[in-house]
Amino acid sequence: MAKDGQTVFEQALSERAETVEALLRRLLDGRPLAGEIARPERLTAAMRHGVLAGGKRLRPFLVMESAALFSADGEAAARVAAALECVHCYSLIHDDLPAMDDDDLRRGQPTVHKAYDEATAVLAGDALLTLAFDILADEATPLGADRRAALVLALARAAGLGGMAGGQMLDLQAAGERPDEAGIIRLQAMKTGALIRFACEAGALVAGAPADERERLAEFGSAVGLAFQLADDLLDLTADAGTMGKATGKDAAAGKATLAALHGEAWARRQLAGLVAQACALLEPYGERAAMLAAAASFVASRRR
Repeated sequence: MAKDGQTVFEQALSERAETVEALLRRLLDGRPLAGEIARPERLTAAMRHGVLAGGKRLRPFLVMESAALFSADGEAAARVAAALECVHCYSLIHDDLPAMDDDDLRRGQPTVHKAYDEATAVLAGDALLTLAFDILADEATPLGADRRAALVLALARAAGLGGMAGGQMLDLQAAGERPDEAGIIRLQAMKTGALIRFACEAGALVAGAPADERERLAEFGSAVGLAFQLADDLLDLTADAGTMGKATGKDAAAGKATLAALHGEAWARRQLAGLVAQACALLEPYGERAAMLAAAASFVASRRR
C-alpha cells in the first residue's frame, strides 16, 4: 500500500495528475506568448474552468506511463500529456453544450456554458484544441522536429474527422437511427477510444520506438478504450448523479443504443474482464515495467465513477 491508504497505482495516478495539473496551470497563464497579441481574461478563465476542474487525468497518465515504458524523456511526455488533456477537455466543454448533450454539471461543478455562457464555451473549446497543437509543435517540447510532427499528425487523426469528432457525429445520429452492434462499436472506438489509443501510442512516439512497439501500444490503447466506454455505459445505467458528478441515464432517455443496454449488465461485465485480459496480454513482453499500465486497464474496467 502507498501513503494515506492509496494503492501503489492510485498514488501513481495521483502523482501524474498533479504533474500535468501544474503544467496546465502554467500553460494557461494570462501572459501572452511570442506571436500572441493578448489573452482575453474571460476566455482564459473559461479555459481554466474547463481544464482545471479536477478529474483523474487518465489519458495523461497513459501517455506518461507508456513513455516511461521506453525510458523516454519525462518532460516531453508531460507536455504531450498536457496537449492531449487540452483536446479531451475541449471535447467535454463542447459535448456539454445545449446543442450536444446539454449537461449542467461536469465533475460536480457547473459546466463552462453554465459558469460563463454558450459563446464563451465554444471559444474556450476552440482555443484549447488549438493550444494542444501549439504545445506539441513548440520547441519547448524537448523532441526533434520529426517526432513533434509525428505527434501532431497522430493527435490530429485521433481527434478529428476520422476519430473523436467523427464519433461525436455518429453519436448524435445514433439517437434517431439506433445503430447495430457493429455501428455501436465503431462509434465508441471513434468517440472515446481514439484519444485513449493515442495516449498509449504516444509514449512509443515520444521515445522513437520501432513501428511494431508503437502498434502494440496502440492495440493496448484500443482495448482500454473499449473497456472505458463499456464501463461508462454501465455506470450510466447503474450509478446516480451524485456519485458520478454529472447526469446519468441520459443515453436511455435519448434513445441511444449502447452495448451494455443491448446485452445486459452480466454480459457487459464478462466483456470487460475479457478486454482487461486482452490488454494485459499485449503488455506481457514488457514484464514488470508495464505493471502500472496493466493496473490502469483493471482500474478502467472496475471504476465506480
